[in-house]
Amino acid sequence: MEKIDLLSLTYEELENYLVENAEKKFRAKQIFDWLHNKKVDDFDDMTNISKECLQKLKETSYLTSMELVKKQVSNIDETTKYLFKLTDGNFIESVFMKYKFGNSVCISSQIGCHMGCSFCASTVNGLVRNLTAGEMLKQIYIVEKDTNERVSNVVIMGSGEPFENYDNVIKFIKNITNPNGLNIGQRHISVSTCGLVDKIYKFADEKTQVNLAISLHAPNDDIRKQIMPIAKKYSIKEIMEACKYYVKVSNRRVNIEYAMMQGVNDSLKDARELAHVLKGLLCYVNLIPVNEIAENEYKKANMSVVNNFARELDKCGIQTTVRRELGSDIDAACGQLRNKQMEEDR
Repeated sequence: MEKIDLLSLTYEELENYLVENAEKKFRAKQIFDWLHNKKVDDFDDMTNISKECLQKLKETSYLTSMELVKKQVSNIDETTKYLFKLTDGNFIESVFMKYKFGNSVCISSQIGCHMGCSFCASTVNGLVRNLTAGEMLKQIYIVEKDTNERVSNVVIMGSGEPFENYDNVIKFIKNITNPNGLNIGQRHISVSTCGLVDKIYKFADEKTQVNLAISLHAPNDDIRKQIMPIAKKYSIKEIMEACKYYVKVSNRRVNIEYAMMQGVNDSLKDARELAHVLKGLLCYVNLIPVNEIAENEYKKANMSVVNNFARELDKCGIQTTVRRELGSDIDAACGQLRNKQMEEDR
């Protein structure tokens, strides 16, 4: 019999699992507390659970585990990059960031990625597999243990395309927001997609208050096709229509992510074209000087160019921010630390 991944079960699934194993439903609250608040790594640490129940748990389920193998801490802003080794030998990354409004963790949703965005290190070695909901949660729980600090914001914007791992991402959201667990508010969670239009509609219909971020990175389809293969399947127009539906259903604005690459997408003409594309959409633009990586030749746009781009968007009525560069002295870009570890192992 295949064992159940206990940490990945939603509260309701945990109740059903216990009833199916001839245990009382009320045990779910106790076990959920051990898993998601006390963050135990061993069944025997669940001291208020009967020996008989624990034995059943051991026989039919397992606790998600991963090893912290490397940690890089920025001397500039205390941003911390974590490299974790999973039980199957694969590696994933997470980033812990400190802000005035609270601590944030950017987590991975897949091991690698096959979206093929040419400026991103995550996709260099392709996709290995999806992460379970438990493996996504475990990233946050280990970070909280390591820092001894509360995480109040979660960004699913690390390695992988979250909407390709849709069901596990939804289970993760249900668990991280559950009042019996960490109880992080939905508005403090952001999910980023490179533009899987069908999943944007599906996500809107979940009727959550989770923030939606679109990795757009181009003002038109021609440029987007050069840097993002997904653009050959979904046009910017289709993405914008899906975003408008999300806004209509959720009454939440959309975050447009725009990585600025020198000589690729950073001209004032690009800014004006982007403003035209976004006209009528409740959104704001987050400008990101692209992370330079060894695997490609893209250079980050000059900060004066980035600021001029932002002013042009503002002039056109598009709310714009320039992302503060965090962890610039460490391998903070998605995939960098994992790729280095894989290279060392080879």
